[in-house]
Amino acid sequence: MPKIRAGTISLNYEEQGSGEPLILIPHLAADHACYAFQVADYAKHFTCISVDLRGTGDSDKPAASYTTETLADDVAAFMQAAGIDRAHVSGLSLGGATGMWLAAKHPERVRSLSLHSAWPATDPYVATVVGSWQAMARALNDVTEMVIRAIFPWCLTPELYAQKPDYVRSLADFLRSRPAQPLDAFIRQSDAVIAHDAEAQLHAIAAPTQITFGRHDVITSTRFAERFSRAIGNCELHVFENCSHAPIYEDAAAFNETTLRFLRAHAGAGTC
Repeated sequence: MPKIRAGTISLNYEEQGSGEPLILIPHLAADHACYAFQVADYAKHFTCISVDLRGTGDSDKPAASYTTETLADDVAAFMQAAGIDRAHVSGLSLGGATGMWLAAKHPERVRSLSLHSAWPATDPYVATVVGSWQAMARALNDVTEMVIRAIFPWCLTPELYAQKPDYVRSLADFLRSRPAQPLDAFIRQSDAVIAHDAEAQLHAIAAPTQITFGRHDVITSTRFAERFSRAIGNCELHVFENCSHAPIYEDAAAFNETTLRFLRAHAGAGTC
């Protein structure tokens, strides 16, 4: 897969499909392949550009502190280097936190914004949960196994574990097949999650925005919905009733249908 120099680092990415560019920003501890269940549908209508953020996949992993603002600046530099003037931008969790900074700081770059399982600023609850993941990652010295044992249960409902154990195991096997994130890179990336605060920037988001939550998500729950709606002028809200933090895995069909409807509504004439 190609790499591109974005400012001071090189970012790895994958491109599929045709049409207006759609940049997909991964969640915590994930590389671009986390959107494997979305790209097949999205690529029928958009040029999907899935990136590895700094610290993940085959992108550079500089030994310096990360912030969600820094990650957004990386994506903006990537767009400039790749000759992408403007794109639809979508991200889940950390990807959403990165996307909101991108849309606030570089509004001319963002045609539409999709924030899934996102939050405007970290509160003590989010910080406590992510801190527990850091503690387990250090204890295991293995980010992949920590994600499977500690993060998965926060992202998927008990019903999915009970009703589709083979599917959950397949997700674990898929994760084990991906490039392992080094422990130090995970700590820097998760520190960015703990420090995330874009609340004061939300009013600067001008792009039409879709905000989604899983009804059973307790990490970035619907408690944040009103704060987004109050600050972002042109936004719509959708709640996936049977999902937790990761509708992209738990109900990919419903997630893809709902998000594609929004994306196509804000694409240019003749693109979709």
